[in-house]
Amino acid sequence: MDLKRQRFQFGWLDLKQRKNGPAVWVLRYRERLPDGSKREPSRIIGTIKDYPTESDARTASMSLLVSINREKPQGVPIVFGAVIKLFLAEEVPERASTRSRYESWIENHIKPRWAEFPINQIKPVAVEDWLKKLKLAPKSKSHLKGLMRLLFNAAMRWEFLPYQLNPMSLVRVRDSSKRIREPRALSAVEFRRLLEYIPEPFHTMCIVAMCLGLRVSELLGLKWGAIDWEGSRIAIRQSWVYGRPGDVKTRSSQRWMPLDSSLADVLRQHRLQALSAGAEDWVFSNPETGKPFWPGRVQEHWLVPAAEKAGLGRIGWHTFRHSHSSLLHALGVDLKVQQELLRHADIRTTMNIYTHVVPTALREANSKVVRLVIPARVA
Repeated sequence: MDLKRQRFQFGWLDLKQRKNGPAVWVLRYRERLPDGSKREPSRIIGTIKDYPTESDARTASMSLLVSINREKPQGVPIVFGAVIKLFLAEEVPERASTRSRYESWIENHIKPRWAEFPINQIKPVAVEDWLKKLKLAPKSKSHLKGLMRLLFNAAMRWEFLPYQLNPMSLVRVRDSSKRIREPRALSAVEFRRLLEYIPEPFHTMCIVAMCLGLRVSELLGLKWGAIDWEGSRIAIRQSWVYGRPGDVKTRSSQRWMPLDSSLADVLRQHRLQALSAGAEDWVFSNPETGKPFWPGRVQEHWLVPAAEKAGLGRIGWHTFRHSHSSLLHALGVDLKVQQELLRHADIRTTMNIYTHVVPTALREANSKVVRLVIPARVA
């Protein structure tokens, strides 16, 4: 038997009808016997009530397939493409944005290069060389390395590899912590100048994003029922990502936010213009669809052109979150309060990534030092 020709066995599914009870999903696969002949064993996955679709049954069969493939003779290589398939079926996070990003990296970069390689032949130096040649930002290369590490962790957990130091931990990505473009933070004056070029309802969207420091997914996930008008607060409970509702990014992100009376007035005015403003209606919905706007389209059609007209350079939705953090810092707000308002799980994220010192603060701080070093001239 040529061991090099062996591959991971994925099998196929049949829906088998029964005289009594609901139909069952049956996993069938090929097996080579010691005498060289083949047979096709089958195993029941569950009923159609348990798994209404073939996709559900396929996901449920993955753990069984792992067990079946472990029974192969020692030395039979598992190709990396098999690990990828299992990972996509069982390990990818449920959050839509994370899932979409992982699937994109795998389909566009990892799978074309490594799918046909036996997993035990993928070496750190080769992966490092591959990453160097990719025309991507260092941060993106670092994300790819991290995803490769997750794939190898999964392979060891499934016993496709011996338990060992993850080979991807030896891969180096130069300048992975450096940004190609520093995030933009707007001053209050710059923000007001920007608003002059943005029409409704995007005008109000920008005000809410700037005043509360929300992620755009949280901004679009707002429903009118989330606003407690009497208690002057607003609940951040869900997000809107890639055309569907979902959870907010982290557990720390899910909380009540204070609603200033001035911002409440802006939202009340916006509500008067809304076609529907019931508790379950979206605060910022496209009147043509009744669903939240696509943030990328709003950014390209309104934010970017407005910023160019205002002489601010290119900005995006996350600019408002960075700006909110920087304004809090410039106003001398306690660091712990800044963290709570931005809803960061780690205070280091607040300080090291989101807070930008405004130029006037730099000048004032420098002037204080200068006045200590150089005494005032005597008239």
